[in-house]
Amino acid sequence: MADITQILSQMEPGDPRAAELLLPLVYDELRRLAASRLSHEKPGQTWGATALVHEAYLRLVGPADRTAQRWESRSYFFAAAAEAMRRLLVENARRKRRLRHGGGRQRVDLDCQLLVSDAADDALIALDEALARLTANEPEAAEVVKLRYFAGLTIEETARATNLSARTVNRHWTYARAWLYQQLGDAGR
Repeated sequence: MADITQILSQMEPGDPRAAELLLPLVYDELRRLAASRLSHEKPGQTWGATALVHEAYLRLVGPADRTAQRWESRSYFFAAAAEAMRRLLVENARRKRRLRHGGGRQRVDLDCQLLVSDAADDALIALDEALARLTANEPEAAEVVKLRYFAGLTIEETARATNLSARTVNRHWTYARAWLYQQLGDAGR
């Protein structure tokens, strides 16, 4: 873990080798995070865990000519990775809803002729929109949701990442879940 933190600090001044050294150290954890995130998606998702990890990593580290992102610790890095994965899945869901990409069509499973619902895509987009509204009203609660739900952090890990007490994180988590449940209505169930 100290290696990861050291490499993250080397990335800040723009060390081009640091990104190459970081990937092997964090790859397994990012892959687990992506697999966990994809397990909440509907079957037949076009993203695989490997592709999601690679795209998210490219967004985090980016091209060598771009200014380096600053991560204060391993927790911040993985929270940023979870956020990048969430954004990729939301963008993919929005892309699939566009008419140009067959958004008005329903998928049919060729093996058993069952219709596949796009409700999961709609629910993900509705969650993203509700989370944006929550961020505008209660940014700390929204950050707790992102870290708990999308990054899979525990209450204690979220408290360390946000510099809040565990009780405050738990209070924000309880509030945000109730607020999102009310906002999402049937999609939240």
